[in-house]
Amino acid sequence: MLRKYPIGLQSFQEIREGGYVYIDKTKIIHQLVETGKYYFLSRPRRFGKSLLVDTIEQLFSGRKALFEGLWIHDKWDWSKMHPIIHFSFSNMGVSTNGLEAALYGALKDNADRFGVALTKKSYDLQFRELIEKASVKGQVVILIDEYDKPIIDFLDKPGELEANRSMMKNFYSILKEADKYIRLLLITGVSQFSRVSVFSDLNNLRNITLSQQYGDLVGITQQELEDNFVVEINELKKETPEILKELKQWYNGYTWNMKTWVYNPFSILNFMAEPVFDNYWYETGTPTFLVKQLKKLDIYNVEGIQMGSLELSNFDVDNPNPGSLLFQTGYLTIKSISPSRQVYQLGYPNREVKASLTYCGALKV
Repeated sequence: MLRKYPIGLQSFQEIREGGYVYIDKTKIIHQLVETGKYYFLSRPRRFGKSLLVDTIEQLFSGRKALFEGLWIHDKWDWSKMHPIIHFSFSNMGVSTNGLEAALYGALKDNADRFGVALTKKSYDLQFRELIEKASVKGQVVILIDEYDKPIIDFLDKPGELEANRSMMKNFYSILKEADKYIRLLLITGVSQFSRVSVFSDLNNLRNITLSQQYGDLVGITQQELEDNFVVEINELKKETPEILKELKQWYNGYTWNMKTWVYNPFSILNFMAEPVFDNYWYETGTPTFLVKQLKKLDIYNVEGIQMGSLELSNFDVDNPNPGSLLFQTGYLTIKSISPSRQVYQLGYPNREVKASLTYCGALKV
């Protein structure tokens, strides 16, 4: 039996129509969109954030046929559709055209989809105008993916970084006053920059990064692995009876709440396509800024780092903390949480990550 694995695919439509393996996340997505309105989610690269965003877009666009056979199919009101405003900072041309030009371009692209013209002069006022004009067709769903790219790609250029941070702050500042027009806002990224510097005017944004409820919103749980890869696992057991144990040691171990543990989806899909234990994620998922920052820091051992909850949840671009940097980029995970939930102990999630960091020269040993 030949199976198609969606390695690197971020389009829900392509995965569903192309017959690729899809881990059904629609039950937890349903919980997310029905119980709240303003969300922020931080997860490492290659963990499925963009696919999550695209799935939510297709859901609110009323693409019922794409969800056939999934948990949500008969539990969603498909007669209600919402206008979608979608920004993906990974493909807006920030590095080539500059952030301001990229924002104006993305605003125009969204406006063109709705058939409206934006007449305001500044990008923040155009954003508000776009929301108001789009809401004529119903409350708006706003999806912002990889929001932090205009900052992390410029960590070695302080002047441009500060200018981008200021622009982003202005851009997001209009959202709070647009509350009556908004059905859902979801912002995703790798790093959690201080709300003071980026989201200071959006104090109603719920950060679900360390949430007890949404630890498996992205990633693959043990149950999902065993349910969705039955054929592969049974075949692998013929040669390696302890395959489930080995898979867990190599690619599982990520947790953001000490309640739910998940596999790195990029690594698992690559392994299933060609069953060889290897460091799949490090070669494609390591952000340049992490390598640059680690070279500046005199780090010998990251196992057992202890951090407060506020430190863990913020990334200070001026004085980067190696613990929060490694945690937010997926190279460390939570190993224990104090009873007060104020102190977090970190460590390597699995063999893949430990081998990648120690043998590929990212850390001094």
